[in-house]
Amino acid sequence: MEQLTTRAYAKINLGLDVIQKLPNGYHQVKMVMQAIDLWDELTLEKAESGIVLTTDAEGLPTDGSNLICRAAGLMRDAFSLKEGLKIHLRKRIPMAAGMAGGSADGAAAIAGINRLFRLGLPVSELMRISVAVGADVPFCILGGTALAEGIGEELTSLPPLPPCHIVVAKPDLEVSTKFVYEHLDARGLTEHPDIDGMVTAVREGSLPGIIHRMQNVLESVTIPAYPVIAAIKDKMLSLGAAGSLMSGSGPAVFGIFTEEDTAKEAFRQLKAYSPAKQVFLTAPFHR
Repeated sequence: MEQLTTRAYAKINLGLDVIQKLPNGYHQVKMVMQAIDLWDELTLEKAESGIVLTTDAEGLPTDGSNLICRAAGLMRDAFSLKEGLKIHLRKRIPMAAGMAGGSADGAAAIAGINRLFRLGLPVSELMRISVAVGADVPFCILGGTALAEGIGEELTSLPPLPPCHIVVAKPDLEVSTKFVYEHLDARGLTEHPDIDGMVTAVREGSLPGIIHRMQNVLESVTIPAYPVIAAIKDKMLSLGAAGSLMSGSGPAVFGIFTEEDTAKEAFRQLKAYSPAKQVFLTAPFHR
């Protein structure tokens, strides 16, 4: 095998809590994360030397700051790979949206290199290696539904969500995760999501129980800075979403719909709704 193509799946946060700021500057979190059927595509090809990344996404860096290059470099060094890599990224996941697009791409690069070079590493080892690339990368390798703790790297797999439909809408802006966490007063948070209750609801297969507990403490920073996020949430609910939430640090907003026809109509109307510049109709994804 000299070339392969693989997918990098986006995620949403069904619940996101921040427990505390750690002495090392990271934040201790507790989240329920969900992979969705929205993906980027990576084509990896062996080369004589070096790591060369190309992409169809305008403005996306292709140097060492890209998590694909960081992940590829990590794998080459860790396993003394003598050949180089050419990687082409077809971008579909919105950038700087709170959907782990960069982390998903890094995870796909790690998993793809494992296959391309026939390293034979199990998923658990790929997850262990990948935390050096970013805190969300291990989840993007694991996929499905999971409880994430620590800085996001301590993962517990959960059963698949009950059948539902998801509409994602992103306004025409990018939000810095660093900005959001720097402006979050973790000690001053007065309300916290019921993550334990959500985990129980997932295990019981109760979609209403999951939706009832959807909450993201990062909205306390991002929505005051970008009120359009609240407007899109309200629009989702008015179009029949059973629940709506900002994903990650934003600004992407998702709505969960129980009926396919309602989700399709919401998708159609959101496409014509000017604050929502990128809109997707998708569903939970499990490998």
